[in-house]
Amino acid sequence: TYMVEGGSAKNFARCKRLMFDEPALLPYTKNVVYVKDFQAGEITREKIRLFSLRGKSQSPKVEKIRWDIESAQKSGFPHFMLKEIHEQPTVLKHLVASAKKLDNKLARILKSANKIVVVACGTAYHAGIVGKYAIEHMAKMPVAVDLSSEFRYRSIIIDNKTVVIAISQSGETADTLAAVREAKIKNAKVVSICNVVGSSLTRESDFVLYTHAGPEIGVASTKAYTAQLMVLYLLAINIAKVKGALSGYTISRYQKILANIHNQARLILKKDLPALSRVAERHHNFGSFLFLGRNVNYPSALEGALKLKEISYIPAEGYAAGEMKHGPIALIDEYRAVVCIAVNSAIYEKMISNIQEIKDNKEKIVIIAKEENKHKKV
Repeated sequence: TYMVEGGSAKNFARCKRLMFDEPALLPYTKNVVYVKDFQAGEITREKIRLFSLRGKSQSPKVEKIRWDIESAQKSGFPHFMLKEIHEQPTVLKHLVASAKKLDNKLARILKSANKIVVVACGTAYHAGIVGKYAIEHMAKMPVAVDLSSEFRYRSIIIDNKTVVIAISQSGETADTLAAVREAKIKNAKVVSICNVVGSSLTRESDFVLYTHAGPEIGVASTKAYTAQLMVLYLLAINIAKVKGALSGYTISRYQKILANIHNQARLILKKDLPALSRVAERHHNFGSFLFLGRNVNYPSALEGALKLKEISYIPAEGYAAGEMKHGPIALIDEYRAVVCIAVNSAIYEKMISNIQEIKDNKEKIVIIAKEENKHKKV
């Protein structure tokens, strides 16, 4: 809930008719008051008043929206989703540049932890699974990933040595907020990854890692997702540093890799969009899609399927490729396309084996691979 401050009476009248979301307010004001749970408010042209539910007057805290009106417009792109896809390199570059030093408070929280639990929904949940792979690989700490909507409906084994990482673009996801409140009852520390400053999640967290991706207006999360991944990888490096799980040389090598991600993203957007358009044109008539990946690419398969469903309304499923033989392969027929993520890694040959198995069924396959692999015979 937002209360608007500032601007003329004419602007106030306009704002009253708008849905109170930051991008809608930008033409009129950048000053907002975030109303907390169990608060009531009165707003007039002259002032804002806040009260507790018992009628006690409380001081409103006015905060500035960091976005500008241009960031909430299409900027020449045909739609917001394409604009937000092209904003990814800038967002990723900013995140790496702003992560030079580990905050002392965060360092203390991480150092005292012996277990991490990630809670999130939808796209943020998929980012959390990637984070699990990264943290367990780099920091050698056990990580559990839960759907926020399921977290509080089972016996939760967490305590004051557990760090709960809550991920939400908006910071207002009801299930994630409920999971955080449950975690705090169990005395766990909450570190949130969020895009919106001043949101409910940030106010209820012990520490906040902001993605600062700007407004995301498109239906499908794009730059918010990759920003969450970057924050999770940077967090994994910092946990490894605090826990002494990696050498200084290895940490430096990982940091250099992450620092170059924005250049690789820019190159893909510059070089590969025409090819992607051709692939889409050849496959858009398929009745359904199956996305396959292994290891860290398994959550990417889940996310790819979710994106396709959200944007095209075409049925799609994401699977761990090793699970193909346990049922999903029976679904493959001439009406279904299969997208395989087969980038260079320790499980590359396993993915090639999966692709061969699918080819035996004469299906339509799209392979996402590194350029040096494109001439390899599958």
